[in-house]
Amino acid sequence: MKIVIWLGKALFAGVWLVLLYNIIQPFAGNAAVALYIFTACLFFMHGIQMLMFVKVFGQKINMTTWEKWSILVFGVFSLLHIRNKYLKEENAT
Repeated sequence: MKIVIWLGKALFAGVWLVLLYNIIQPFAGNAAVALYIFTACLFFMHGIQMLMFVKVFGQKINMTTWEKWSILVFGVFSLLHIRNKYLKEENAT
């Protein structure tokens, strides 16, 4: 499971690099417009995930600032990583 999480995070990092590159140096034609729309949708959806997770579990688990912001970048793969981390700590006590 750990490998799947890291592969997913690497995939999302690559996606974000392409999307940021498109903002700095737009691709030709309609590809740039499609990537702008995809960037907005991805940012919006991951932002909602981050806000929901922080509001629901923010008081129950002590997440670092990076863990909160990593949800915005990596989405569900970051949520899985955080879940695994805090479940291990909870089971250890």
